[in-house]
Amino acid sequence: MTELNPVIAKVTDRIVQRSAASRLKYLDLIERGRDAGTNRAQLSCGNLAHAFAASGDDKAVIRTGAAMNIGIVTSYNDMLSAHQPYGRYPEIIKIAAREVGATAQVAGGVPAMCDGVTQGQAGMDLSLFSRDTIALGTAVALSHAMFEGAMLLGICDKIVPGLLIGALRFGHLPTILIPAGPMPSGLANKEKVRIRQLYAEGKVGKDELLESESASYHGAGTCTFYGTANSNQMMMEMMGLHIPAASFVHPGTKLRTELTRAATHRIAEMGWDGDDYRPLGHCIDEKAIVNAIIGLMATGGSTNHAIHLPAIARAAGIHIDWTDFAEISDVVPLLARVYPNGSGDVNNFHAAGGISFVIRELLDAGLLHGDILTVAPGGMAGYGQEPVLEDEKLVWRDVPASRDEAILRPAANPFQADGGMKLLEGNLGRCVMKVSAVDKERWTIEAPAAVFHDQDDVLRAFKAGELERDVVVVVRFQGPKANGMPELHKLTPALGVLQDRGFKVALLTDGRMSGASGKVPAAIHLSPEALAGGAIGKLRDGDLVRVCAETGDVTALVDAATWDARDIPAAPPPPYDTGRELFALFRHHSDLAEQGASPILAAMESEI
Repeated sequence: MTELNPVIAKVTDRIVQRSAASRLKYLDLIERGRDAGTNRAQLSCGNLAHAFAASGDDKAVIRTGAAMNIGIVTSYNDMLSAHQPYGRYPEIIKIAAREVGATAQVAGGVPAMCDGVTQGQAGMDLSLFSRDTIALGTAVALSHAMFEGAMLLGICDKIVPGLLIGALRFGHLPTILIPAGPMPSGLANKEKVRIRQLYAEGKVGKDELLESESASYHGAGTCTFYGTANSNQMMMEMMGLHIPAASFVHPGTKLRTELTRAATHRIAEMGWDGDDYRPLGHCIDEKAIVNAIIGLMATGGSTNHAIHLPAIARAAGIHIDWTDFAEISDVVPLLARVYPNGSGDVNNFHAAGGISFVIRELLDAGLLHGDILTVAPGGMAGYGQEPVLEDEKLVWRDVPASRDEAILRPAANPFQADGGMKLLEGNLGRCVMKVSAVDKERWTIEAPAAVFHDQDDVLRAFKAGELERDVVVVVRFQGPKANGMPELHKLTPALGVLQDRGFKVALLTDGRMSGASGKVPAAIHLSPEALAGGAIGKLRDGDLVRVCAETGDVTALVDAATWDARDIPAAPPPPYDTGRELFALFRHHSDLAEQGASPILAAMESEI
């Protein structure tokens, strides 16, 4: 076995030491949950009768308490393409459970909002905090104490992190996450970007734009670009929480059904009454969290996970920060180029060898913890194989080499020597930049600032020709406390047009950019945010700003005395309508982005 890279080992050891007290408290919590917490055997006759009243053929088995009852938490809706396939999953899971003498019930549903639908709209202000809402909903679902295992049905941006945060409070339960797979490839991504930029310039109309978008997003399954949703699936593989290589198999196929069936059979083997007990709270440990960070760097994954992973880790009593991300990024090579970091989409990535190839390469190079407790037997080595059907039977086989080195390369010949994300620090605070899609000559931008408090004002300035120059576009009061930290992805076409016209352009914000962050350098999640007194609030139009991924620098080049004397202007009024006012409590109590931007985790930590 290849020796673990010393930097990976050092960062992991540091996280273990930093988290020692809180992790011990968490492990004690889930131990009590198993041995002394409420469970099915302790429910009264009235409790039980309510719980299995509508269970039909499964009623007799549930009543005896002699077999595992699996709680299904589902994010099904038929508006969101990625989650529409889940409509039939509960029945598939129930049938598969009966095959091994177990039962399954839908414990509850959680919301699954689509950033693609709400992008640039008022609803996007609810997006980040939908993660915490999902966590609360998952806890409610599993609180009925009827379950000895859990299956979590979720794919997209905030849904998987929310499901995990909630399920980790029941970390004594064996738990498997169930993907549904991507839609088939549609319109070529390069053509989609071309039409978007033409629309931003006013050169094509809305009908042509809608035709392009409809050809891109055209059926059931996850969007095929490598954004937050597909990065979620990659991380679940890296943490060993899927049946191996389940992420990118299309919905509605025999192979997809067999993977879900295998997951159901597997969880029935992981109960605490057997000899292969694998509770979620033990599977998600410090090494698993580090593996997820490694996967982000090796594949150029979504910057949103610089927020979600700290939140997931905290729910398991583990504390990580962006310095951990940066040091791992320095030693993990970029092995994949998937749109927006390359021309191919996740279907091309999967066909080239996909996540199985990436995991195998990282293990062989000593860049991944291979000894974590995974839901599949055999540890991480099994995740370096891909599933196929042979004579209608599900088997796994090796991926000996990349099938397309334009998309996927071995660790010995990577696309770049370091990872896809950089930490930037300076007198403006701390932030991250996704560099895997940015040409290296654009890693450093030094230009005057144009300061805005609203993304729509940026677009108005663009259309008026006011940004036709080298510019660092600053959009502040976009953090979790200010307005819920919406993504600012609708700025991408306009900023891309400016860059294509030959200008040096960067985005600097205390908000988020899409998980599909592309070719324009974007220094995001700047922390502290303006509403919390962050230095981004001191910037003025015309200030020279340096954003540099090479040196890790985000600095206002302003005389120190002038800088220190500046005040932060008043924040815009809080958002309201479209339900945003219901989330005021979340905004007021949110943590900083680097801590996970969560309104519920700090309160939770004070109680355990």
